Amino acid sequence: MTEYVKYINGTLKPGITEREVVLDLFAGCGGLSLGFEAAGYRTIGYEMDNAACETYNKNLTGECFVVKLDTDFDYPKSDILIGGPPCQPFSVGGHQKGIEDARDGFPIFIDAVKKLQPKVFMFENVRGLLYSNKWYFDLVLGELRKLGYIIDYKLLNAVNFGVPQNRERLFVFGHRAKFNFPKSHTRKTTVGEAIGDTMFTAPDGSKFLTPSMDTYVAKYEKASYCINPRDLYFDKPARTLTCRNLAGATGDMQRVRLKDGKRRRLSHSEAARLQSFPDWFEFAGNETQRFNQIGNAVPPLLAYQLALALKECYNTEEFYTSLEIIDNNIQPNQVLSLF
Repeated sequence: MTEYVKYINGTLKPGITEREVVLDLFAGCGGLSLGFEAAGYRTIGYEMDNAACETYNKNLTGECFVVKLDTDFDYPKSDILIGGPPCQPFSVGGHQKGIEDARDGFPIFIDAVKKLQPKVFMFENVRGLLYSNKWYFDLVLGELRKLGYIIDYKLLNAVNFGVPQNRERLFVFGHRAKFNFPKSHTRKTTVGEAIGDTMFTAPDGSKFLTPSMDTYVAKYEKASYCINPRDLYFDKPARTLTCRNLAGATGDMQRVRLKDGKRRRLSHSEAARLQSFPDWFEFAGNETQRFNQIGNAVPPLLAYQLALALKECYNTEEFYTSLEIIDNNIQPNQVLSLF
């Protein structure tokens, strides 16, 4: 067992030490919440997918409720709010419809901030929010600033935080003090360190690419001007894991090449390790549901480091001093002009 696997298995487990409860909106299977529970916080999750919610409740100390959130929802009091508003409206795969997309979760997240007035909040989203939909991102930040928050945001690649995968996502923090993002690591973790014990084997239940699939993949790589085959490489981090390239038999699928030249698709356990889920973490649901949970998740190892940074912000004396000053200027019942 590599040091990477030992580390995520030992570090990424619930160990509640803090009195604050963290609310996790659009919680998925609990990747973000696992990072926060490993940092000492108890969590409460809200998620509309039954299988993802079951996974959350199977593994975490906090409870996840199956609910489709809306702006009429009544939340329990909490000083820390986190979440991943549905990203399809702003992702390339979701055709970047933005505000016109009914799956847009930002009105709900902003409504929760308005109702709870948390001391700190954080949300995660796809990098596309900084580009084609930057105008909408600016409107969202404007509404949050009206509620009295200082906003810090940054595009982070999980590979720079010990996760063996190139995965860029946008992270936004709202606070009333000073916040510092966690520092990047100089060394990158490789696929071999994550799944080297299985990637050149064929465990029971392995699914191999058929000759027709090999032909399809070759055509895909040629059409996309791919210089190197898109297999996973032992000595490099993985490409971004997504629902589509884990669960679907596509030209972009995640796969490993065995020593005899055959290629097989990733197993759930291998995909989970590449997302930095510990081995003890169990996923509920059928094959596709489990792959979707893994592909949608915030890597717990990155979430853990973000949680520690948030904790430092929350606990500083400077935070409480700033809070007393700014609170006098907040209008809790201020109407959201955009939403």
